[in-house]
Amino acid sequence: MEKAKPIGVFDSGIGGLTVVRQIASTLPNESIVYFGDTARVPYGSKSNDTVIEYALQDAHFLIEKNVKAIVVACNTVSAIALNVLKEKFTVPIIGMITPGSQLALKHSRTKRIGVIGTRATISNHAYLNELKKNNSEVEVFEKACPLFVPLAEEGWIDHEATKLIAEEYLKELRDLNIDTLVLGCTHYPILAKIIQEVIGSEVKLIDSGVASAEVVRQEINRIGLETNSHALGYQDFYVSDIPTTFKKVAELFLGQSILNVKKIDLEELQKKQ
Repeated sequence: MEKAKPIGVFDSGIGGLTVVRQIASTLPNESIVYFGDTARVPYGSKSNDTVIEYALQDAHFLIEKNVKAIVVACNTVSAIALNVLKEKFTVPIIGMITPGSQLALKHSRTKRIGVIGTRATISNHAYLNELKKNNSEVEVFEKACPLFVPLAEEGWIDHEATKLIAEEYLKELRDLNIDTLVLGCTHYPILAKIIQEVIGSEVKLIDSGVASAEVVRQEINRIGLETNSHALGYQDFYVSDIPTTFKKVAELFLGQSILNVKKIDLEELQKKQ
């Protein structure tokens, strides 16, 4: 029964669905329960105390769904609240920062690495600190790209406006001769085509969702909780609000249609601490 438990994934909104997509690709027989706090998105503009408070509530919700591990599919929460979550809960907690940083170091030849993310992730220097911790000689160049989130949610993945904004954001990183660029927000893989075009084909893009999915595989294998099932796992989706464009954007992020989305009571969520 323990092995049949789902993997829990949460995010401040729907960006974490790109991580669900990678976990489902890496571990197709595992079931997944996803919670997106769409009523209180974005977390990137909130104080650290508020992010921690929300993260604890989100994780409690997943624990009540009887998950065997929790993936924090939000770079902001990973940067601010991951240690608090690890102290509070006994299930494995996997964030975005460490897996993404390790994958970036693996791919970088020159050890000149760029990081783009929300203002909160960049101002907390989460990737910079993790990269430096693993390799003191690495040079890290950070850039906040807040407009990428609404562009991704608007579905403007091949739009001239998106390209113009990408040019504005990325020109200084392009001039710094980086060879690797970490997409430090789970929305950004949706815009990978334009980001790659602007930053240059010689720069390796790092999707932290890909890296974290592999860490999840290793972790559940380590603790002996990989599923015995040979059937495709189920996926349940919960949100704290259902925006009018949710289904369209969610299917863009997930790469498939979503049928079973349930809205939860925000007041009930706020009681979980």
